[in-house]
Amino acid sequence: MRSSPQARDPRIRLLLGLLDESFERRAWQGPNLRGALRGVRAAEAAWRAAPGTHNIWELTLHIAYWEYAAARQLTGQKRGSFPIAGSNFFRRPVSPTEKAWRADLAVLADAHRGLRAAIAAFPPRALDRRPRGSKYTAATILYGVASHNVYHTAQIQLLKSLRSKSRRGR
Repeated sequence: MRSSPQARDPRIRLLLGLLDESFERRAWQGPNLRGALRGVRAAEAAWRAAPGTHNIWELTLHIAYWEYAAARQLTGQKRGSFPIAGSNFFRRPVSPTEKAWRADLAVLADAHRGLRAAIAAFPPRALDRRPRGSKYTAATILYGVASHNVYHTAQIQLLKSLRSKSRRGR
């Protein structure tokens, strides 16, 4: 399969690499998002460290939403096409079942595929321009998404550790 002219651009390759490392490719900083979520069951995803705090499930959909929002900005797609009503943080779980958790993990995977496709097709000359309605350039948005993923991956790892310790009675 031949790569697109955009994918041969070094800045597009770098942005795709950053996004891939934050999401599913081996990275030097530790677990990527998919690695942090691997093996997490619905009960663990729904657990809260304290009342009013976000859980793994909510962080997962928050990440999915911002990957979707970044792709939407790059492509000019209209708002409102995210598969779950709302924006930013979504109260979860609505139904704390494994099926519901897997469905929301699929939302994350779809959002990631959409963002990756938008980056691969993005014209490199437009990386330094601000998409309509944004105060940031496309390049800033894209490396910001990768940083956002790493930030919330660390929170997910912390929540997993806290839950494990609370179950052991510590």
